[in-house]
Parts: sequence; structure tokens; C-alpha cells
Amino acid sequence: MRKVIFILCLLPLISFGQEMNNDKLNEIYTTLSDSIQGNNGAWQFFVNDVQLASFTDTNHNRMRIISPIVEANTLDDDLLKAALVANFHTALDVKYAVSEGILWAVFIHPLKELTDHQVKDAISQVYHANVNFGTTFASTSLTFPWAGSETKEPDKKKKASKTKKI
Repeated sequence: MRKVIFILCLLPLISFGQEMNNDKLNEIYTTLSDSIQGNNGAWQFFVNDVQLASFTDTNHNRMRIISPIVEANTLDDDLLKAALVANFHTALDVKYAVSEGILWAVFIHPLKELTDHQVKDAISQVYHANVNFGTTFASTSLTFPWAGSETKEPDKKKKASKTKKI
């Protein structure tokens, strides 16, 4: 009897995995987006006129949600440095990164371990990192304090022009 009670007490502590997959991602993206194209494993969608894309690699258990912000060669050193500082303080789970000449808002994570809530939060953070680039650089309302004397809060007037949609 004690064993049964012990096991029943442990049941709430056992985590039952979500096992995120492409079908679940497709459902979430379709529900949250204004429009969506693509198929399982490669989607392009819009949230409030901001372009996002998501790619998965089920063989390697990886996924990413990305959003193009601006052509990297149009950024001055102060904006690039501000983006790096934001990666530490305000971008949180999303990072600013440059690839193929474009500055992106990027969320990268193991696929299977994601929950529905984490995917929805990731979409929100990528969206906000995109629209807040050049101003607050924030992916959520939560921010960590700016680093003391090494940097200052970015000049909010230095907003770069947005890149064309991919």
C-alpha cells in the first residue's frame, strides 16, 4: 500500500513531454498568422504585416523562427553595437544575427522539447524584436538593466530603413 501511495504522490512531478512536431507547428502558425505559405518544415507567414519564416530539421531536432529586419550594409557601427548589447539585455530568447547580408531576429531551439506556449512566445518575441529594432530593441516588456559605462541606451532616432520582404 505504501508503494502505491508513494507512486501516486510522484505522478504530479513526472513531466509528460510535449513532443512538438511539424504538424503542431503548422497548426500554431496557421492560427496566429495573418497569412501563411509553405508546408511542414518550411513556412513563411505574416503577423501584423511583419514577415516571419520557420524552418525545421526533424533529423537533428532543431527549429528556427526568423524575421528579416534590414540589409546589414545599411547599418552604422552604433546600431550594430546596440543590437549586440540588446542580445544581452532586451532581446531575451531572440537574438539579432546577420546572415546573407540581412540582419535578422532569430529564435533557435530544439524542436521536440518545445511546448505550444513556447512557440507562441517565440513568435511574439521575434515579431517584437523586429518592430523594436532601432528603438528599444526589446523582444518583450521584460528588460535587463543596460550595462553600466561600457554602453548607453541606443539613440532612438537612428532607426534603419526596413529591408524588402523575402
